[in-house]
Amino acid sequence: MSWLGAGIGAGIGMMFGGPIGAALGAWVGSSFGSGLKKLSEAGITLNRDGAQTVFIVALFSMLAKMAKADGQVSKAEIQLVDDFINNNLRLNAEDRQQAIKIFQNAKDDQFSIYDYANQYRQLIRNQAMREMVYRLLFAVAFADGELHPAEEQILRRIPEALGLHDSIFTAMFNEFTHRSPGARGDALQAHYDVLGCSAEVSDKDLKLAYRRKAAEFHPDKIAAKGLPDEFMRHAEDQMKSITVAYDTIVAARKRQAAVDQV
Repeated sequence: MSWLGAGIGAGIGMMFGGPIGAALGAWVGSSFGSGLKKLSEAGITLNRDGAQTVFIVALFSMLAKMAKADGQVSKAEIQLVDDFINNNLRLNAEDRQQAIKIFQNAKDDQFSIYDYANQYRQLIRNQAMREMVYRLLFAVAFADGELHPAEEQILRRIPEALGLHDSIFTAMFNEFTHRSPGARGDALQAHYDVLGCSAEVSDKDLKLAYRRKAAEFHPDKIAAKGLPDEFMRHAEDQMKSITVAYDTIVAARKRQAAVDQV
């Protein structure tokens, strides 16, 4: 896979400006900045290669902003991102170098992490792909085993920029800290949030919500939307979260039904 070849081949560098357009220009070492048209204004839909390149550029640019959340990027944070690239994403040597170049370019550019998130939301309509970016930001924030205040602030605020419900922070936080949301009362809400439904939903509609969400994150569907093969393990992790949420709610409802019959 060549992200650069795919992206330029798709012509996306000539379609839009903004932070992602600027990052593309910095990536290939040329000035795309002048005369770029907004993708949305042009009415152009990204193909798979274009969506994949936008995903890569947006993700690693936002990772750079996350690493610099406390004012500077330390050697430890660079090592953390490098370990994340090698161990979590398992990129090959060529793609690793491209990812690092995007990261380094975005580290000191004029845009904020929210600028990148807002444009990504506008370009990528698929919610599952936007949730994947959020999951990966969470993975990097927790890569050192703890969540720093500056990182937490970003993770709490950025769902709005990505077009996600703010409850996703609690669901992800519980997962990454291995905290069980429990099985009764308000503690179940995090599981309902994962499925995108309320506690008042019927059993039938609960199952439909589960099936819809599972379909969104099916590896084949995610791949078709532009997630590179190296990132598919994280889509599988999201699928596991969806299944756990559904199974936990169903088990809680069965227990409640048994109590009500007594």
